[in-house]
Amino acid sequence: MYKNSRTVSKYLAGSFIALLLLAYVQSCKEKKQEATVDTVVKILEEGDGFVNIFDGETLTGWKGDPNYWRVENGALVGEVTPETLLKSNTFIIWQGGQPDDFELKLEFKIAESGNSGINYRSDLIDTIPNAMKGYQADIDGKRRYTGQNYEEKKRATLAYRGEKVTINSQDTPDVEGSLRANVKSNCWQSREVVGSLGESDSLKTKIKSEDWNEVHLIIKGNRLQHYINGVLMSDVNDEDTINRKLKGYLGVQVHVGPPMKVEYRNIRLKNL
Repeated sequence: MYKNSRTVSKYLAGSFIALLLLAYVQSCKEKKQEATVDTVVKILEEGDGFVNIFDGETLTGWKGDPNYWRVENGALVGEVTPETLLKSNTFIIWQGGQPDDFELKLEFKIAESGNSGINYRSDLIDTIPNAMKGYQADIDGKRRYTGQNYEEKKRATLAYRGEKVTINSQDTPDVEGSLRANVKSNCWQSREVVGSLGESDSLKTKIKSEDWNEVHLIIKGNRLQHYINGVLMSDVNDEDTINRKLKGYLGVQVHVGPPMKVEYRNIRLKNL
């Protein structure tokens, strides 16, 4: 009787182990299927022409001052410390070309004291290292300017947050000092507000403070649209054939001012 009991016990133990193995194999299959589904969904979501232009691990393909730019936790980090205060704005610049018509998607997080922006269709400034001038999707930690269209070192503010604007034709070419007379209170004067996208303070509530936000720029022809978290923040039609740019460099900024930190991740570009 004792011998038969031991045999039954061994049989039951073996069966239990077999069931555990079967459950494990089935679980692995299900997880693999789930991972495959997730991968397919991601491909379908991002399979519409967007290409990652930042690998999340290195600064490969980007050029900037390593005193201010690094990669950390999958993000492109720009930081100014008390020991590295800036005398002029500095950028890290994508080396993959000069996009003309494109869409750009990325996420940013910025400290409350931070001031940054995404420059596009911009020129490099030969006399200042890692400096750019051109269109900028403005970003700041206090959310005063985030979402507006500001043209760095050129025509200044083209559209405040909540504005749909037409920039009128201008005979003043972009040469040293020639544009200053048409800029007042840091705003380009040859512009017409043709519509409203909402009150600036109301749109501000759509922007997260010191948390991750999604940016989507749609830049096509002379129309420049800045979206944040799916909300259109500014919309510019640039009819100024003398001063507008239809292609140029792409980069992100850390601004002159107090110590600050800004992070960018999931930077994806689609040429139109």
